[in-house]
Amino acid sequence: MKIIDPSYTVLDELDQQSLAVRIEYCGRICYKSEDKIDQNSATPFVQKMAQHGHNSVLEMGVVTLWLQCKSSEPLVDFFLRQPRYFQVDLGDNSTILLTGSIRAFREMLIHHPNCDLTLAAALFLAKRHPYFFDTILPENTSQQVQSINVAKVPLSEVDTMPPEPRGRHRHIGVKFIINRAVTHEIVRHRPCSFLQESQRYCRYSENKFGGEVTFIKPMFYQEGSSEYAIWEKAMADTEKMYLELLESSTPQAARTVLPNSCKTELIVYANLDEWQHIFNLRTTKAAEPSMREVMIPLHEEFKKRFEGVIK
Repeated sequence: MKIIDPSYTVLDELDQQSLAVRIEYCGRICYKSEDKIDQNSATPFVQKMAQHGHNSVLEMGVVTLWLQCKSSEPLVDFFLRQPRYFQVDLGDNSTILLTGSIRAFREMLIHHPNCDLTLAAALFLAKRHPYFFDTILPENTSQQVQSINVAKVPLSEVDTMPPEPRGRHRHIGVKFIINRAVTHEIVRHRPCSFLQESQRYCRYSENKFGGEVTFIKPMFYQEGSSEYAIWEKAMADTEKMYLELLESSTPQAARTVLPNSCKTELIVYANLDEWQHIFNLRTTKAAEPSMREVMIPLHEEFKKRFEGVIK
């Protein structure tokens, strides 16, 4: 049995990587298969995610585009389709600032293949990342969208936007190492994207997990107290039962005895406006203490990183 403190990591370095690399890193947290990452693994991994419809993984890559049309008609048509999961700002001269995940662009194309603005964005992205769109792009459509100019907005440019549009269009991920009681609360924030270590597939008896279950140290009990001793014994007994069940059961069956104190890894990916909302709710005195344990220092770090947006 291993007992560790909760922690978090802001995944800002991941923002500098390609879409495929970013998505693979986040996706492999579910199965704890990070050991399979190499210089050639990203493209086949994300292609497989797209083919099998693992859409939550494809939410971990976000792109910001400028699209300029010769008239307002493509914009009107786009909005009439009621696009989902996008952040949108209208500019001058029939231009639009559009931020969305790979999932959002794919689903818009699948459901509305005749929308010119959707096609223009998909064709632009497909030239750079064909593995996301190679099975869903309609044929002979490039002529249809020649009147729409598309350009990628670099992250560095998003970071120099005024606070209001920046809060909507700037996305960033955080990896938490926390207990499962805390994750149950975090995943209630709907505008976010989440990927979490899966007890259904992770077999903690394997060597890569040290052959043991890891638990998060509870902040409620002082180490060395009688209460802490009771908690520690409960964790040890639980681990023993779990490992015994694994001798004849699958991980998804054996996990039914595991408690909320189990360590888990959770990636939360959201724009800065949603992070502000999370901090507003999860750092107050009314918030759950274990949540405040990680959210208060994260809030302070975000205020320094994103001054003027996060308050």
